[in-house]
Amino acid sequence: QLETLEQEEQECLELTPHPTKKRTHIVSHEHGMTVMKTLQEGEAEPQCQSFSYSRAKLQGLLLEGASLLLLRVLARRQTMPPDLVFPAMDTEGDLCTASY
Repeated sequence: QLETLEQEEQECLELTPHPTKKRTHIVSHEHGMTVMKTLQEGEAEPQCQSFSYSRAKLQGLLLEGASLLLLRVLARRQTMPPDLVFPAMDTEGDLCTASY
C-alpha cells in the first residue's frame, strides 16, 4: 500500500539569455490530489497553474518516488509480475499509465 502524500520536483535550465525554472508540487488531501505547476522563463513573471484530481481517478496512482521504491523491492525479490501496469502522472501532470 504505497501512497504519496506530497512530492516536489524542480528543474532548472541555465540557457543564455533565458534560463528556465520549472517547479511541480503535488499534495494529497482527503478529496484527491492537487498539482501546482510554476514556470519561469528568464526575468518574466512566473506562470502558475493548479489543478486537482479526485480520489476515484487516482486509485492505484504510482508517482515517481513510489515507483522508485517499487522497482527496488522488485529488484531485491528478483521477480517481476507479468503485465504490471499502474496509473501514473507524466511530466506535465496529466494522468497516464506506467508499465514495467
